[in-house]
Amino acid sequence: MSYPIISNTAGLSRFASELENERVIAVDLEADSMHNYREKVCLLQFSTPSRTVLVDPLSVDDLSCLQTVLADPAIRKIFHAADYDIRCLYRDFSLEVCGLFDTMICCQFLGEEKVGLAAILNKYFGVTLDKRYQRADWSKRPLAGKMVAYAAADTRYLHELASLLEEQLKEKNRLSWVAEEFERLEKVRHTDSNGPLFFKAKGAWNLHGHQLAALEGLLQWRDAEACRLDRPLFKIIDTQTLVALAQHNPTNLADLHKIALPARLLVKNGRQWLEIIKQARSLPQEKLPVFPPPTKVVDNQPTRQRLRLLKKWRTGKALELGLDPGIMINSTLLEEIARHPPAQVTDLLNFETLKNWQRGALGPEIIAILNS
Repeated sequence: MSYPIISNTAGLSRFASELENERVIAVDLEADSMHNYREKVCLLQFSTPSRTVLVDPLSVDDLSCLQTVLADPAIRKIFHAADYDIRCLYRDFSLEVCGLFDTMICCQFLGEEKVGLAAILNKYFGVTLDKRYQRADWSKRPLAGKMVAYAAADTRYLHELASLLEEQLKEKNRLSWVAEEFERLEKVRHTDSNGPLFFKAKGAWNLHGHQLAALEGLLQWRDAEACRLDRPLFKIIDTQTLVALAQHNPTNLADLHKIALPARLLVKNGRQWLEIIKQARSLPQEKLPVFPPPTKVVDNQPTRQRLRLLKKWRTGKALELGLDPGIMINSTLLEEIARHPPAQVTDLLNFETLKNWQRGALGPEIIAILNS
């Protein structure tokens, strides 16, 4: 089966007008995060009930004609795992999505064990997606025929899937639950990370003082290299290796050779790494980076006891509802409730991250647990 690929503004404008007459469309996108320093959307997929069309944003200069249809809440937009897609659409094209229906969230609220699209399509339709294309370089042109078919499969089954899942949610009286989740998800946006790079480096918590300064310098070096070469960070050098470098604090090439490092990178970058670590070692104490102090979650016995009771209740309630405990109510929210225990259900309005469906379905039991 062949699928049309729109690669010019005029064609996209005609297609956008066609979409405005639909009541339901399925949407997905492919990006190149595994292959470039700054990821970008490389392909958009749209399925109406009758056909699937792909849009090439690397060839179309202006995608603003899609704004009307995507922002119209009267037109349902079916995604699977929309969080990433919504962030990318706004970041790259300033496109907002309203009228969202996320089939992955539906699966989560139906207690599906596996919620990835490949697993769900296989379960409901016996469809097998070729997972190798998940990591393909979608920025390359022309697109191979098998890649086009893979991309089209991401949306062509979503209409039927959404109908099946919606019926199951109705039976469980959970449509209002997912509707609130959809509404919140429509508002997510891509944000650039703030603060030192080591904040997000796994293993950095084990470092301190000059080691942490060395790690920050090495991470900044890697970021600059990745930008210069237009490659993702992990293809320059992995974070774990940089953490090991900072932790061992080598002073010369002989020290470097004692660390398990790729020989090619050692020859190419060893002296530069040593200089970065040397500069970190020379920093005065007052200029050394530090992690912000951790927030004390359970700072007294009554709080700890309330949290234990709430977590025990959550385990049982999640089992009763057939939901993952973290989907039902996450630990951060339970900790907040344990620190500031409400006396009655109306007090739960003070917790901004507690959703309306949670207040209604879980609130009375939470209050009963706390009052016990």
